[in-house]
Amino acid sequence: MPNIDAIAEHLSGKLKAYRADHIEVHLEEAEASAISYRGRELETATRSRDAGGNVRALVNGGWGFVTFNSLEKIEKRIEQAVTQARLAGKGKSEFAPVAKASAEVNIDAKHDPRRVSLSDKKAILDEYNQALWAVSSLQTTTIGYGDSVRRYILVNSDGSLIKQERADVTLRVNAVAAGNGEVQQSGISMGSRGDFNEIKNLHGKVTETAERAVGLLKAPQAKGGEYTVVLDPVLAGVFVHEAFGHLSEADHIYENPQLKEVMVLGREFGGPHLNIIDDATIDNLRGTYAYDDEGTPAQRVHLIREGRLTGRLHSRETAAKMGEKPSGNARAISFRHPPIVRMANTFIEPRDVSFDSMIADIKEGIYARNWYGGTTSMEMFTFSAGEAFMIRNGKVEELLRPVVLSGNVFETLKRIDAIGNDLDMNQGGGCGKGGQSPLPVSNGSPHIRIQKCLVGGR
Repeated sequence: MPNIDAIAEHLSGKLKAYRADHIEVHLEEAEASAISYRGRELETATRSRDAGGNVRALVNGGWGFVTFNSLEKIEKRIEQAVTQARLAGKGKSEFAPVAKASAEVNIDAKHDPRRVSLSDKKAILDEYNQALWAVSSLQTTTIGYGDSVRRYILVNSDGSLIKQERADVTLRVNAVAAGNGEVQQSGISMGSRGDFNEIKNLHGKVTETAERAVGLLKAPQAKGGEYTVVLDPVLAGVFVHEAFGHLSEADHIYENPQLKEVMVLGREFGGPHLNIIDDATIDNLRGTYAYDDEGTPAQRVHLIREGRLTGRLHSRETAAKMGEKPSGNARAISFRHPPIVRMANTFIEPRDVSFDSMIADIKEGIYARNWYGGTTSMEMFTFSAGEAFMIRNGKVEELLRPVVLSGNVFETLKRIDAIGNDLDMNQGGGCGKGGQSPLPVSNGSPHIRIQKCLVGGR
């Protein structure tokens, strides 16, 4: 099979010869392993390799996109993409310029999960499965582990030649308990930028997860209504990612007149203490990269600064269509997909309030932690917390069954009246959009306090 470096070098400088407004060639090699358990039994333990690429061409505003597994006859693939684009194009191409770049980004040994054998990975996960089943009253459990090392090259008609290598590790553990006709669950989700050590020595957390599922069987349910609610960094991070971050993706905005009227730069969305940032440059997070998949350098974008909307996430096309600058947020999960506007590492910036101070004057409220899932529809959201506790007279009291939080994201942002000093980034999970999932991202926040938050309950 031809070497992707040799192909890239061969194509470099030749793409301008084609009759197109812009051309990108993406070439990729990947190695991955996956291990999963259902109940007490090992379900899968695999290693795999993948290679291929794609061509994107832009002509008169129309896109052509061709993917391939064989690295032979790349020139033919380019011609096919250009032909497709010419058939689709019926207007003017809008694609913001960026400076051409030549770069190579590689991982180091510490961040290469391939250095750990599949059998050694399985041995650790066997111990976690045993730790789960050492807790009584469990009905079932699941464990899912995955890692990958992806090497990808971008060559484009701007003259850029960018080689990047990245690794990713994820672990999900879930325990389901049953008793007296009740079923409850608890889980943890973790990840790293390829460092396998980040998911070692988690026996205590795994046991706590199983015990929490059992404990929820006896926990009372909160009475539904409006409460002062404190969110932990995990749930607050998911909130800012799902409820606000996706609304900041410019491909949603310029295609939706209703959202375009709402997401006006300069509009006030919160108090002066509120800052929301998406930053692809932070070291060692799963959403970090040097260049996006269009060759735009990674950047720090202030989405909200001192309560006002100041930025949004762009590809080169959305930036041109909206008359703004590319933000370096065009990403694809693999060569099988074109890059679309995606978040990187999205978080609420910390302030100076301690957790104890945040809950001190709450007579009756709810402390919500972790998360199970949720849905969003435009500015409306519904999230299910992983666990919850009553707050009474400034103290965290009894465990509750998981609560459901819902509301309007813009109203909720304005009701955030305290932001903690304890930023933590959630490295578990991944983001889904446009059929591309899971994309490695991170999200986070300090503890935050929200006034008059609607809580579903009995």
